[in-house]
Amino acid sequence: MRYRRLGKTELMVSEIGLGAEWFERMDLEKCRQIIRTCEAQGINILDCWMSEPNVRSAIGTCLKGTREKWYIQGHIGSTWQGGQYVRSRDLNMVKSAFEDLLARLQTDYIDLGMIHYVDAEKDWDGIVDGPFIEYVHELKEKGIIRHVGLSTHNPQVAKKAVLSGEIEMLLFSVNPAFDLMPPTENIDDYYGEYDAALAGMDPQREELYRLCEQQDIGMTVMKGYGGGRLLDEKTSPFGVALLPTQCIHYALTRPSVASILVGYSEPEHVLEAASYETACDAEKDYASVLAAAPQHAYSGRCMYCNHCKPCPENIDIAMVNKLYDLAAVQETMPESVRAHYFALEKNAADCTGCGGCETRCPFGVKVAQRMREAAELFGDCHGGKH
Repeated sequence: MRYRRLGKTELMVSEIGLGAEWFERMDLEKCRQIIRTCEAQGINILDCWMSEPNVRSAIGTCLKGTREKWYIQGHIGSTWQGGQYVRSRDLNMVKSAFEDLLARLQTDYIDLGMIHYVDAEKDWDGIVDGPFIEYVHELKEKGIIRHVGLSTHNPQVAKKAVLSGEIEMLLFSVNPAFDLMPPTENIDDYYGEYDAALAGMDPQREELYRLCEQQDIGMTVMKGYGGGRLLDEKTSPFGVALLPTQCIHYALTRPSVASILVGYSEPEHVLEAASYETACDAEKDYASVLAAAPQHAYSGRCMYCNHCKPCPENIDIAMVNKLYDLAAVQETMPESVRAHYFALEKNAADCTGCGGCETRCPFGVKVAQRMREAAELFGDCHGGKH
């Protein structure tokens, strides 16, 4: 298992994580089997958004003795009322539910205290202007939560949160289908008809990825398989099925993403996701699948998929493109982006324009032209030598 730094939290989390949502349908023994399989595979981060008491208790029981091996995303605002889950901003309900989470997980701290499920800008504004955020600050000051995060599906809300300075990381829905969809306050919209929306990656989602990278906001991923729809050609909006390893690779190649949290209903599903760590390039190759799909919208866009390799000049073309994308949207280039660019072994100015990379790019990116534009943007006279 490989591990990635989760932004400014400095936590080193496993690339593959555990989204415990399926535990609502399992008995204690099945939960135990899945958690033990995760531990054996080196998985060290889990998300528990569920408020159902038996799920929380099962996780707590299964983590007993191994709690320190895990980073837990625990949600603030997920409550259990009248025998059902309710997202709440009522502070009495919120406090009671969070105290219940700690008790049932048999822990006195949560690594990542997640402001739960904020998809409306009005909801976010109410949180940061009222007692809810004060409670979050109190938990952080007492060490009950170690870091503050936010869970959302809406890039507009996520952007406001990142710019507010209130959060250190983000739980966000990432997959190649959702990335085409415009912002919405209703998660169900993402599971609707995609045909009319297949006009390119939504610019607000693209901007969010870059902003998180610039602000050092690490991202964990939910909905990586699109609720399973991407794994079946009959339900995939692209008309083709993707493999789990391809969905995982897509998420992990987005800027700022540290871990994709996958839901498992069987121990075998854990092994299937963890097999990403030893998968060959063909098993990770989402780019060729999307490019050959009956309908897709990524033509001419660098997807950081590394199909352009190998470069005879040893330029990391995907990284140059990623840094170019990060810099190009800013009025003033961040010094951190400039520093990362000139720290590369080879830079855009080293490109000879041979065109070999362009013959391999599934999306028809004009790589040589992009290298010239990057060299000009960064003021790169020759490979960082001025």
